[in-house]
Amino acid sequence: MVNMFKALESTGLRGFLGCPSVLYEQELEQFFDKALVQDNDITCVLSGKYVAISEDRFAGVFNLPTDGLTDLSEVPNHLVLQARTMFSKSEKPVQYSCKNRLLNYEFRLLNDILAKSITVKAGSFDVVSHERFFMMMAIHFGVKINWSKILFEVLKDMADRTIKRAKGFAAQICVLLKGDPAVTLGEAKTFPSLKILSAKIVNTYVATNKTIDSRGETNEPDVDKVAIVKRKYVSKKKYAPTDKKDAYEEPLEVVEKAVSKKRSASTGDEPAVTKKKRTTKKKAALSKENLELVSISTEATPLQIVRNQILD
Repeated sequence: MVNMFKALESTGLRGFLGCPSVLYEQELEQFFDKALVQDNDITCVLSGKYVAISEDRFAGVFNLPTDGLTDLSEVPNHLVLQARTMFSKSEKPVQYSCKNRLLNYEFRLLNDILAKSITVKAGSFDVVSHERFFMMMAIHFGVKINWSKILFEVLKDMADRTIKRAKGFAAQICVLLKGDPAVTLGEAKTFPSLKILSAKIVNTYVATNKTIDSRGETNEPDVDKVAIVKRKYVSKKKYAPTDKKDAYEEPLEVVEKAVSKKRSASTGDEPAVTKKKRTTKKKAALSKENLELVSISTEATPLQIVRNQILD
């Protein structure tokens, strides 16, 4: 983790990520409401004063590097192959776009830092984007990046009201506004402490991710087990044979499903669930002898004659 922070600092982002954390909320709202992108500069009017932010001023205030790659896909291929294995939590190489939980803890945190403070992504950070993966590679291997160009492009996208982009760079914008002598700022507020990285927060981050990993490993369900059970079944119809060989054989498929070890919030521990799927395999209930045709006389015999024959 210490090596990751040293690599991040060596890129020249210390002045940008570690700038004074003071907020001027009213002026910040005015900036995003009235800012315009004109001739590659960002202009706005605050309290009746004209403010212009150029890329040169932006780079000078935060001491950002102006040389290096602006297209991160140009990172050498051999570094890409190394990073896929080096960043992975397991021995299996990860893809450029992958789940954050597949990375080692230091690179999970680096991904979150880049998502929140550099690329300014809103929402979930569970997935590592292609862009951030290449950023992490460049930072880890010490590849030069023109951070001035990349970060100013992000700021311009946020100032452009025609583009739906999450708003960020709050502390950095306040530093830029405070440095303009023509602007008089109002009441300042301290930055939320939970948004400032400290040793305690980093340790909590690692402990939380370890807990998430352990839960994911123990809660994996087992493969369903299937058992085939046969039982005898005799029809209740009167013509059912008494011979056991002619009885129905009914195979039963008993499916035993694994149940999660998590406790239910309302009922507590749940018993194992057993489902039975019944299929019936019928045999002929009547023998061939019972199915033979019987000849019937077509001549009717009076009942009285039959009675007399029996008495004789």
